[in-house]
Amino acid sequence: MTDSVLRAAAPKAGKRERLADAAAQVFHEQGVEKTTIADIARAADVPVGNVYYYFKTKDQLVQAAIGAHAHTAQEIIAALEQYDAPAERLRALVRGWVDQRETVARFGCPSGTLATELDKRADGLDTELADVMRGLLDWIQAQFTAMGRDDARELAVALLAAYQGISLLTNTFRDPDMMAAEGRRLEAWIDSLA
Repeated sequence: MTDSVLRAAAPKAGKRERLADAAAQVFHEQGVEKTTIADIARAADVPVGNVYYYFKTKDQLVQAAIGAHAHTAQEIIAALEQYDAPAERLRALVRGWVDQRETVARFGCPSGTLATELDKRADGLDTELADVMRGLLDWIQAQFTAMGRDDARELAVALLAAYQGISLLTNTFRDPDMMAAEGRRLEAWIDSLA
């Protein structure tokens, strides 16, 4: 259950959605500052002149990329909700993260790397991405609450922090096996809390 699997199953999006998805992908792979509008147009298979019809500035593309991250997070959460028990949902979330380990080894966590880059700016886009990540944190907390845990918020923060930390290390050392090992540890940790 990864965002690439979810996107492959989705019908072909319109140009605006393709540009937003492409922006999210290219910003992840190259960073916001190194990415040009032409890079995004190429990735979206849209003529570069058409980009300006939908997005007047690069910052509007950043905002659209944040929206794409939010949409992906909602799709992932909806897919995880199909599992019966909250611990199963959390283990499936961890497995989804681990499934992305090759990409994370090359480029880092899609949301985490964008959050780090946007944090250096003072234009409010960082808080928009924080809201996306807060939505995932709140969902994780709800799972721990459903497991009867009084310390659900702390556990949710610990789980998300463990993922962000291992994403950084996996990327730094270009070692996807690090994420696989941490994924196994996190699944066992979730089992111990159930």
